[in-house]
Amino acid sequence: MKGQFIVIEGPDGSGTTRHSQMLADNLRKSGTEVILTAEPTEGSIGKQIRSMLHSSSMPPPDAVQLLFCADRAQHVSELIIPALEQGKTIVCDRYALSTIVYGKTLGLDEKWLLAINKAFPTPDLTVVTLPPVEVCIDRVGRRDTQDMFENELFMRRIYEGYERIEEPSTIFVDTSGEKEDVAQHIFEIVSEHLTPISRETIANI
Repeated sequence: MKGQFIVIEGPDGSGTTRHSQMLADNLRKSGTEVILTAEPTEGSIGKQIRSMLHSSSMPPPDAVQLLFCADRAQHVSELIIPALEQGKTIVCDRYALSTIVYGKTLGLDEKWLLAINKAFPTPDLTVVTLPPVEVCIDRVGRRDTQDMFENELFMRRIYEGYERIEEPSTIFVDTSGEKEDVAQHIFEIVSEHLTPISRETIANI
């Protein structure tokens, strides 16, 4: 049986990493075999991207997004497809939608961005974490370090990019509330849209 592919997306400061972790934990409590992963990955290309994001200079936007896609190609072939074929559930912190939203905001052509991501598996469900933009800006401002995408003007434009997403398999969640309440809400949404989980199981999470 094919596994299920869930992606958590959103602007910086929206809680994608925290809620990916909490969703994976809640799914495991329900008896689901889960692989928690993220992009950029911890592979050689992903590490290069992470280092680059905190450097003083960046390659052109198209080169940056091609690097993200190269990292994604390795991620898909080495982890995502094998896990799905084994019937496991994948929770991924960021995926192709980040390339589309960030690439468009950087001025790249949307058709080109869609084309270079066309070969990758489509998530069964994407949860976009989207608290009010001021919450994102405040959270990022309290971090010890920021990457070059984490300035206020760019963050507002990225936020608007996520707001404009219209896909049937995409759900928006306000993550400005108590993290445990938000995590429970996300778990229930995922449970409703993917393989059914009993109400008794949900109640016990």
